[in-house]
Amino acid sequence: MRTTHRPLTTLALALSLFMAALEATVVSTAMPTVVGELGGIQHYAWVFTAYMLSSTITVPIYGKLADLYGRKPVLVFGIVLFLVGSIASGLSTSMAMLIGFRTLQGLGAGAMQPVALTVIGDIYTLEERAKVQGAFSAVWGIAGLIGPITGGFLVKYLTWHWVFFINVPVGVGCLILLLSYFHERVERKPQKLDYAGAALLTGWVVALLVGVQGVGVNLWGLPVAAVLLAAFVAVERKAAEPIIPMSIFKVPAIVISSIAGALFSAAMFGATTYVPLFVQGVLGGTPTEAGGMITPMIVGWPLAALVAGKLLLKTGFRPLIVGGLGLTVVGTSLMALLLGPQAPKLLPEVAMGLFGIGMGFASTALLIAVQTSVGWELRGVATASNMFFRTIGGAIGVGLMGGVMVSQLLKDPTVPISAANALMSPDHGQDLPADLLATLSSALGTGLSINFWLICAFTVAAFTAGLFFPKVSRTTTVSSTEMAAPH
Repeated sequence: MRTTHRPLTTLALALSLFMAALEATVVSTAMPTVVGELGGIQHYAWVFTAYMLSSTITVPIYGKLADLYGRKPVLVFGIVLFLVGSIASGLSTSMAMLIGFRTLQGLGAGAMQPVALTVIGDIYTLEERAKVQGAFSAVWGIAGLIGPITGGFLVKYLTWHWVFFINVPVGVGCLILLLSYFHERVERKPQKLDYAGAALLTGWVVALLVGVQGVGVNLWGLPVAAVLLAAFVAVERKAAEPIIPMSIFKVPAIVISSIAGALFSAAMFGATTYVPLFVQGVLGGTPTEAGGMITPMIVGWPLAALVAGKLLLKTGFRPLIVGGLGLTVVGTSLMALLLGPQAPKLLPEVAMGLFGIGMGFASTALLIAVQTSVGWELRGVATASNMFFRTIGGAIGVGLMGGVMVSQLLKDPTVPISAANALMSPDHGQDLPADLLATLSSALGTGLSINFWLICAFTVAAFTAGLFFPKVSRTTTVSSTEMAAPH
């Protein structure tokens, strides 16, 4: 059997994560312009939530398939699907098409990050992984730096369609490296996919998203979500290989990490989604300026994560978790209190920078604490579950804030919501009558201001949850046998 070329395989994995990181900043930068051209501002949130939903739901399924059929075919399939979704998204001619193809793109993305991290665990020793993870943090930082600049350049000098096409050369290079230099010996393991659990989980999240951003009749999603959640928990308790094993929630550190992770992710995804919209739609900034507002967060996060990894051995988990989440409260409080139509553009950069640094400290400590709280045989499930709650929290947060924004735009029945699309056009709606432009700008500004308070509330709630984080030894673990025992 041919031997894996570790450096080139690692480069391929880094490229796959680079695509995912670049996707976040570039799309956020371009979306206000997309709305200006395609319309459909009332569906703005779904462009992000559809991607997050499809990628999150498929993570545990891809993990099972990677154990059954090997990492390579699953990762290659995910990258190909991601590229097909990217090309189709770039060719979209309506908001409905874009949402559908973003869903397809997310179905591919669901395989990329978890399987790439699994491959790193396969080909590197425990001691080597710390250096590799540091390099991967740098990948996120680089993507955070160049993403907004690239997105702004593409929108200004080409068209927003190239925001999606830019993934293609990176993805093709990644595929060539993986197919040529990554080789594995697959040990088939008898496993059963939890189809019922996956279906109920998908239904629950979709119903919850419809409910939280529902206006009027769409509130039916909330009671339906409650029923589906109860059914999901009942199925997971009996499933042989559940999507999310209920037993891991016997560990207090995992419970608090899941709650805090969902809350701070709601704040993070909300900020990356709506701060650029505020800058371009309310402050009248350019696409480059809009995307640049989230750069401090995306750069500050991996830098703080690197520092957190070194401090962890000296301070333990709690100081980093509580201190980091406290710093996110400071950043989002500045955002909620001071962001307005007359706000200087430096303000959101400072607020997002503080938010990102706090997230880097807290999220790193929370994840490592989860991995330390369980034995080797449960570490993969615990890590995947923590990632799941973070992404679902983000999807719910973005959806809720989308509902708030739409409700404000619909407040005046004499003003068509479609007219708000013009605020994101290059001339910022100057062709509209002055009174209509003022009404729309005020409604959009009010909706986004409420969203900034929601973002602040999410970080306050996450900080409160962090205060209850238990003392976790850096060496103590819980085995699957201990988890199975009744408490």
